[in-house]
Amino acid sequence: MGDAIDLSGDGGVIKTIVRKSKSDAVAPTEDFPVVNVHYEGTLADTGEVFDTTHEDNIIFSFELGKGSVIKAWDIAVKTMKVGEIAKITCKPDYAYGSAGSPPDIPPDATLVFEVELVACRPQKGSTTGSVSEERARLEELKKVERFLPLSHAAREEETFFLTLKFPFQFSYLFFF
Repeated sequence: MGDAIDLSGDGGVIKTIVRKSKSDAVAPTEDFPVVNVHYEGTLADTGEVFDTTHEDNIIFSFELGKGSVIKAWDIAVKTMKVGEIAKITCKPDYAYGSAGSPPDIPPDATLVFEVELVACRPQKGSTTGSVSEERARLEELKKVERFLPLSHAAREEETFFLTLKFPFQFSYLFFF
């Protein structure tokens, strides 16, 4: 395991890297604020698991900086890269505070999460890159289209609709 890093500056959010990502891995940014994570949350005092995505093999998605998760996650996940697994220790002020989250999380509980950043992506409906970058991508797709078979209807209308789905969905309409 890596060294403990105090992300909050007051000991409230401590991150320890369990598994490093690849050096060229993507990290969340303003262009890629939506993240997908696997996690397991435990109570620091007892080690009791109170929540996990591993049992059902589900992915949890959220947008960073929108307050949809505890403060510790907004702080810690934005420092991660895709493929990284980190242990995040959260003091109550960065988790559920004096209210807790009954019945599983008592008041003033320190929590420990093991979080894996699975993916980060743009908000739905947003575009990334400049217009010139998007045009360059479109030109590349036009070069590829000659290798893709056209349907009979597409040939008749002299149009071709291409949808790519990795890791995002892009749609382009070509006129020939």
